[in-house]
Amino acid sequence: MLCEHLRPLENAMIARGLRETYRGRPWSMNCREWVTFDCFIDAEAVRRAMTLPECVEDHSHRGTHDGEESGFVCYQCWDGIIGYYEPKPGVPNFTG
Repeated sequence: MLCEHLRPLENAMIARGLRETYRGRPWSMNCREWVTFDCFIDAEAVRRAMTLPECVEDHSHRGTHDGEESGFVCYQCWDGIIGYYEPKPGVPNFTG
């Protein structure tokens, strides 16, 4: 279960019917639980629509060989909610 700082965001994404594609510790011992959704998360729109705690920061990784991702990370609990790095045709955009 994600931390209380990201849970409202996770619940909103689940309520929207977005498909979860991964849940677990992704790649590092610094990370606790990260959840990946089959969508693009529009961070600016989400921040306008929802109040996120200060410990939740935007996260973006444009990998060269290890994939691309974008979303939010709680730097207090080391949990994350991740989507695609950029919008893709036929893939939902989550705006909050």
